[in-house]
Amino acid sequence: MSHSDGDEFGFSSGDEEALLAIPDNPQPSGMKRKSDSNDQDFPSKRHASSSQEFTNPAIEHLAQKLLIERFGIPKFRLEQKAAVSRLLHGKNAVVVFPTGGGKSLCYQLPAIVFPELDRLEGVRGPDDHGISIVVSPLIALMKDQVDALLKKGIAAAAMDSSKSREEFLQLNSDIREGRIRLLYCAPERLNNEGFVSSIKFVRGGVRMIAIDEAHCISEWGHSFRPDYLKVARFASEIKAERVVCLTATATPKVADDICKVFDVDSHGLFRTPMYRPNLELDIQVTQTKLQKFPHMFKFLRANPGPTVIYVTIQKQTEALAEDLRAKKFKARAFHSGLPTELKTQVQQEFMEKDDIIIVATIAFGMGIDKSNIRNVIHFDLPSSVESYSQQIGRAGRDGLKSKCVFYLCPEDFYLREIFIYGDLPSRDSVSRFLNDVFKSEHVALDVGETIEVSQYAQAREFDIRPNTLSILYAQLELKFGLIRATGSKYAQYSFEATHSYYQAQSAQTPAANAIKRYAAKAKTLHHIDAGAASSSSGVVRADIVRQLNDWDERGIIKLKASGVTHLFRIEQKLPSKPENVELILNGLYKEMEDKEHQEMIRSEQVMSLITGASCLSRGIAAYFGDTSMDFVECGHCSWCKTHKAIEFKPLPARHTSQGVIAEILAATDVRDDPRFLARVAFGIQSPRITALKLSSHNVFRSLGEEGYHFLDLLREFTIACGTKASSAVAASAPSSRTSSTSKKGMKPGTKLVARSSSASKSSSSYKSRGSSSTRGSTYSSRGSTSKSRGTGYSSRGSRGSRRPRESSYIPPFYNPFK
Repeated sequence: MSHSDGDEFGFSSGDEEALLAIPDNPQPSGMKRKSDSNDQDFPSKRHASSSQEFTNPAIEHLAQKLLIERFGIPKFRLEQKAAVSRLLHGKNAVVVFPTGGGKSLCYQLPAIVFPELDRLEGVRGPDDHGISIVVSPLIALMKDQVDALLKKGIAAAAMDSSKSREEFLQLNSDIREGRIRLLYCAPERLNNEGFVSSIKFVRGGVRMIAIDEAHCISEWGHSFRPDYLKVARFASEIKAERVVCLTATATPKVADDICKVFDVDSHGLFRTPMYRPNLELDIQVTQTKLQKFPHMFKFLRANPGPTVIYVTIQKQTEALAEDLRAKKFKARAFHSGLPTELKTQVQQEFMEKDDIIIVATIAFGMGIDKSNIRNVIHFDLPSSVESYSQQIGRAGRDGLKSKCVFYLCPEDFYLREIFIYGDLPSRDSVSRFLNDVFKSEHVALDVGETIEVSQYAQAREFDIRPNTLSILYAQLELKFGLIRATGSKYAQYSFEATHSYYQAQSAQTPAANAIKRYAAKAKTLHHIDAGAASSSSGVVRADIVRQLNDWDERGIIKLKASGVTHLFRIEQKLPSKPENVELILNGLYKEMEDKEHQEMIRSEQVMSLITGASCLSRGIAAYFGDTSMDFVECGHCSWCKTHKAIEFKPLPARHTSQGVIAEILAATDVRDDPRFLARVAFGIQSPRITALKLSSHNVFRSLGEEGYHFLDLLREFTIACGTKASSAVAASAPSSRTSSTSKKGMKPGTKLVARSSSASKSSSSYKSRGSSSTRGSTYSSRGSTSKSRGTGYSSRGSRGSRRPRESSYIPPFYNPFK
């Protein structure tokens, strides 16, 4: 299966080699009106009062003047003026505007007003106006905004890994000397102590930090990322004067979380209405995926214009774009796996022409400033109401009529289950990971010393997906305060030498001599471990890396780096007692289970929204706590046009085939991890499945798609593995407390990979811990699955539904599997 762009953010790679190689511290119509005018505001909803308007006429005049001169905008929209005023008066703010609502202006304008304000007040020197930092996970958006700002004559730059060493050093010089007004960087940059240290000494200080996609800060946000919590620590450490958080998808609960993190008072939250009267929301149901195609082709012929079609996985973008081209549509595929040059070309073509259809994963659309997108189509089930709202919000920014069509069929739920249940590893996998982090050589280190780990190797060894592993490390840092990420480096360098390489070494610098001595030549490439070469030669590692980069930029070698090693400084003495490690394990695993449960709830909320007997537009507004709509029905969504709820007939649940279960058990000798076996059956990739090459075996996905469901399979394999599940687990979802880290895999004699037999060791290890009832079932904190958790994705059979513990707006649950 192709990798999905399940991550809407194009995070850059973890390497910080360039920073490590320099000094760390260089100094509408049809509406029905409400009959009840006494509706109460949502409890968490907070609006800026009129007192937030400019109180200083000189500041207001200056902001209005630069708005016109530098941005060509005659006046502020909605809450922009109040948000900008608050920031210019030195206070923090949270901005929740829908997609296309003008969030970026709320930090771009203040950033250029600061120097003018300083000159007006005569309080700073010529180069002491400071810098504003924009933290954004969207690499493409950074580049697009920087390019646009430079065209407006605004000194902006992005700190990213695409720069050459000369460009990087020049940028650092510009930052230190106060020549940059706006600096864009990814959240991971805040892990680099060299960057953090250098920012502390910027001339004029940090005037403002703008945090884009700020919903990532909240654990209840649809894209929670623990790394985002580091932004608050960063702002404190560098003594930023003010912070503005911006998002298009914050429920009241999420907005409150953001306000608490940055100590924003009740007047500092600025919202604008979610309702877009020019968007027509239409839901169409088919019984099979194939039946969607003729409906979509007919719609596109009847509704020409710039169109974005959202699908879930990368292969779908290319296949569907090809199908569209076969029907004479001008279609292009877009996903994060495409080469950068091709992505740029596709985006440029879409921006310049009005007859292009983009078939894309969620990687497309962030920062695409095209106002006349006429159609947004969801070919697959989106992961959340937040994602759906954000994506349809890209249509019709010019205010003209635009259509948003959602095609739904029972087969869509298989793909959603893959993403819901793909990230949670077994409990024992997490236990083994923690034992590796807290191994004796690490425990023996003192506070302040550094540990180096290969997260790639750990992902394979413990069968934990890389993104999940990164979250575990972030939790150990932020919630337990045990370690602190300080950066990363490449472990291995390989290069192809040109004829000039041998001549270049005649300079006889210590670094060049070390490379010549310790670079081992293979058939065509030289390989060198920079750390080992440094230890053996006594030459500083950074000098060796700098020499390699220098030769690469001069064309003397063609350099390739690999094997990212992550660096963590010990902040507290690491735990050595098993009971202390167990406490950490309990805390981490409960959060991981809760996250999986929340993902299930989000899919249920999408179904509740689109199949409900009420106005879609009003349902979206209510989800985000927007009570500004003074009408009951928009008049132009599926419900309002028909007053009939969407009829959806799910696939009937099937009893698990014991014959296929037996085939899967025959294909591998893994008996220590029922979740692993269920993933094989259902078709969910994992590092261990990849290592064992099971994804190419005919048993992979043998119980996927056709009415089977992951938690049912998990229960079956728990029984097959002979684990002693608690009564709640035996009745529903089995415990995940099993080992996934043994070196066994394929059964001897298969055509795939023969693995060493360590089943007895793993099994005894599992049994020695007792049954899963020692900690309760995987979902015991939420009660028995058969009674309280079994909505949507637990069995899709006869179980009832339950409301989640935390949600800002919960529409009545619709269980499509009853």
